[in-house]
Amino acid sequence: MAERKITGRHVFFGFAAAFGVIIGVNLVLAYSAVTTFPGLEVKNSYVASQEFNIRKAAQEGLGWHIEADHADGTLLLHITDDVGKPVEVASLEATVGRATHVFDDQTPDFRFDGQAYVAPVALGDGNWNIRMKATSADGTLFQQRVILHKE
Repeated sequence: MAERKITGRHVFFGFAAAFGVIIGVNLVLAYSAVTTFPGLEVKNSYVASQEFNIRKAAQEGLGWHIEADHADGTLLLHITDDVGKPVEVASLEATVGRATHVFDDQTPDFRFDGQAYVAPVALGDGNWNIRMKATSADGTLFQQRVILHKE
């Protein structure tokens, strides 16, 4: 049996194959990251950072507590005050979606039932959250991402 020798050609092809796999995986991951990025949160992050503490103090002044639940195809968004009483807001915008991409985003049509905001929403398995904007009776804007608890 003849002994095989490793030549420069073999070493080159080995290195080329290894780096080809590494570069290929990096390209696939980069493409996946770019195509699933939901976009910018704000147009100018510097200006948003300058107003952050003012908005935070205004929101905390409302004393609202938010909790979201989903069971049997119904989404419940509870907004309560400091003493636990339900709050009816002047306006409510909410988007239900996944934290990682916007493909499954939904905008439910919430109705206040006296205790919570209720909407029929079909959700798949996995982690979901709600990006909400509510306006109080005095015009204060309340923005929050709420983790959705599913049963």
